[in-house]
Amino acid sequence: MRAVAGHVPLLATTRGPLVECVHYGTIAVCNLDGGLVHAVGDVQALNFARSALKPLQALPFIEDNGPGHFGFGSHEVALMCASHSGEAVHVGIVQRMLARIGARESDLQCGCHAPLYFSATGAPVPARVRFGALHHNCSGKHAGFLAYCRLHGHRLGDYLAPESALQVRIRNTVQQFAGPSTIESGIDGCSAPNFALPLSQLALTYARLAAGQGAALQAARFAMMRHPDLVSGTARTDLALARTGAGDWIAKSGADGVQAIGVRSRNLGIAVRIADGNARALHAVTVEVLHQIGLLAKPADSALARYFRPTLTNYRGLTVGALQPLFELAGTGQR
Repeated sequence: MRAVAGHVPLLATTRGPLVECVHYGTIAVCNLDGGLVHAVGDVQALNFARSALKPLQALPFIEDNGPGHFGFGSHEVALMCASHSGEAVHVGIVQRMLARIGARESDLQCGCHAPLYFSATGAPVPARVRFGALHHNCSGKHAGFLAYCRLHGHRLGDYLAPESALQVRIRNTVQQFAGPSTIESGIDGCSAPNFALPLSQLALTYARLAAGQGAALQAARFAMMRHPDLVSGTARTDLALARTGAGDWIAKSGADGVQAIGVRSRNLGIAVRIADGNARALHAVTVEVLHQIGLLAKPADSALARYFRPTLTNYRGLTVGALQPLFELAGTGQR
């Protein structure tokens, strides 16, 4: 095992007068030229981007005019970049994508799980209801993978193989965004290859997604900004971030403590990693970053209010502690 990244304390949870938990991580804020505006922790250490990688995984298909070839619009492109909630609108668009490329649900190799809608909203999962691959949060990405294979005449059965033409193309795309940095590969929860790159480069990637030039980037940007409800879903944090940005922010989270945001008006990319993968800590740190860099002047008046320095309550509703940030952003000096 390689040396553990040099993450630093970012957030404490308190109980009574004591600090009970400390969440370590790293923050990178980068401008469109690749300059680090803020850096906390080990921004050069490799971190798997997880689902924050999805726009890059969609780019080869977009670059090759796949959407035009199959009659896909911004809805389909958004689903290719999505970690969707398995709501009817999401499932319907993926079904439409498969129909247009002559593929079936059984061709999707993402596996299946209960729709994220239930965990996001707290609604109970219906008894005796079976869910399939269409409901998997990555089914839009996988439908895009299949579409790339149809476009280029590749077999559908091995589209996830790391040595396949599609996955080699995606790796090369990720390497372009990583620059001279070495990247590493692993297998994601949906069985697709995923890549680890420095957090500084993930921040730069989202600066380029939000404000960079090029037809493919513009198509991905338009789809994600136009349809954040498709990229995410009801009651999801990415949707709240995108709506708070009011058409100026691209927001995409990844499993195990990854959040990436692109800010078009400021030519900025933001990447946050929580080392223990804690989602509560990730949301609180992300909103704190937005507040400290001046993008969220009044968090309490926004859709992100519940994530800003929240108190901790028990099952009786009693306040028992709080979440407190342990970092202060100031230039590129690490804290």
